[in-house]
Amino acid sequence: MKVRNSLRSLKNEPGSQVVRRRGRVFVINKKNPRLKARQG
Repeated sequence: MKVRNSLRSLKNEPGSQVVRRRGRVFVINKKNPRLKARQG
């Protein structure tokens, strides 16, 4: 999992979803599980 300031580049990848959990913004991707990230 990466921690990034901006998730804009990751959310454009195919299959990625932007999810809010516990007040944080996450990107999860079922097609490419390496593309997991948290903002902040």
